[in-house]
Amino acid sequence: METTAQQRTSRHQIRWAAILQLVQGVLMEGLPFLALPILLTVGVDSAVLAHGFSFVVPYFDNNLYLMMAMSGIFALLRIIGSIGLLKNRMWGYVLSTINCVVTLVLMIFMLPAGIADGILSGVALILLLLARYGEDRIIA
Repeated sequence: METTAQQRTSRHQIRWAAILQLVQGVLMEGLPFLALPILLTVGVDSAVLAHGFSFVVPYFDNNLYLMMAMSGIFALLRIIGSIGLLKNRMWGYVLSTINCVVTLVLMIFMLPAGIADGILSGVALILLLLARYGEDRIIA
């Protein structure tokens, strides 16, 4: 069976969304998680690290190491979703969509890194929606 131009376009959009999610999961969320044991071993005070961020909620300033641990969970979920997308699985699409939406909601709490999070997740979400609903009309 020959693939249509729309199917090829959708495949490319999903591949690019997966790549964006993979980069975001590994670099923006995975690296802080991997740095956590090193920082704890060296004994770096989390208040020093929190100084570079503009947290909306003061609670985050006092619990930066816990946030770094949670970033490992986000990284794992984002990487798993990316793998699902690359394998053309609907669960990967749904998981990646949820990851993007959650990130867009939470990005305001992690400035300035939240800006990059928002850009990567926003572009990936648009690509996912275009791949799934590209030419579909709202009202037939």
